[in-house]
Amino acid sequence: MNEVDKARLLIVDDEPVNLRVLKQLLGQDYTLYFAKNGPEAIKLAEEQHPDLILMDVMMPVMTGFDACKQMKATESLRNIPIIFVTALNDATDEAEGFAVGGVDYITKPISPPVVKARVKTHLSLAQTDQLRRTRLQVVQRLGRAAEYKDNETGMHVLRMSHYAKILAEAVGFSAVRAELLLHAAPMHDIGKIGIPDSIMMKPGKLTDEEFAIMKKHPEIGAEILGDADSQLIGLAKVVSLTHHEKWDGSGYPKGLSGDDIPIEGRIVALADVFDALTSKRPYKEAWTVERSLEYIESQSGVHFDPALVPLVRQNIDAILSIKAHFCDNE
Repeated sequence: MNEVDKARLLIVDDEPVNLRVLKQLLGQDYTLYFAKNGPEAIKLAEEQHPDLILMDVMMPVMTGFDACKQMKATESLRNIPIIFVTALNDATDEAEGFAVGGVDYITKPISPPVVKARVKTHLSLAQTDQLRRTRLQVVQRLGRAAEYKDNETGMHVLRMSHYAKILAEAVGFSAVRAELLLHAAPMHDIGKIGIPDSIMMKPGKLTDEEFAIMKKHPEIGAEILGDADSQLIGLAKVVSLTHHEKWDGSGYPKGLSGDDIPIEGRIVALADVFDALTSKRPYKEAWTVERSLEYIESQSGVHFDPALVPLVRQNIDAILSIKAHFCDNE
């Protein structure tokens, strides 16, 4: 295997003999880096960003548990899986290892087949997790592509998608289903890519003819997303098509009403409007949270599902925490 293609492992142990054993065991299959204490491990991890860390626990200067905690508190390092390799074999020690963020716990003296199997397994899991995170980032950037045509900010799609997840969990979605909506919601306005700039960027009010063209963006979005064999893309298509439908049937593109509107579309409509109301735009100042809540409540049974509306106020602390985390840069 080419060196460039090999996964990179950081091995941390204050005993040279242990470093040599692991080098002999893993050196042929992986690119290895070595550290003899916690601070050195953190520095190397920041420089090399390994795919996996094998960490001793009892070391001078800083224990492996403390080094792990510091890495998990560092944005650039928190997703690197850490396996503790230690002579500590008490159940309490193992529990602490998992509590600080370790993904596995191997006791010394090591078993070569066990170490090889655990390393291979966790590298595979890490790759899957990385693909999931990358997929979400691509989806979010697709959503941002539409927002750039609409005088809105990239943070909008992040905020409203997290609001949608909060509301989905509040209405009873499973964690998996709510997470799927989080991924799909950023693509709700992807169809705006197909609307002419002369309409999207028009500073004044749209004419009836221009608004008729604008109202095509849900169906354009559905066409862009197509019929891909993907649960995520399928849900994004549903959201794109239905997030402008209204509970009373006065929305578009199909004039659906009530429960005929998919629940995901109803949730995204609410999340989208709440963020729009509470955000500053070139054409308006941000509304206060209370004014926005009162408006949404006034639209219960008109624009919004009356069963969903109370959930916004009930979960406002979590929603405002997301709003603060993904704030716009002035």
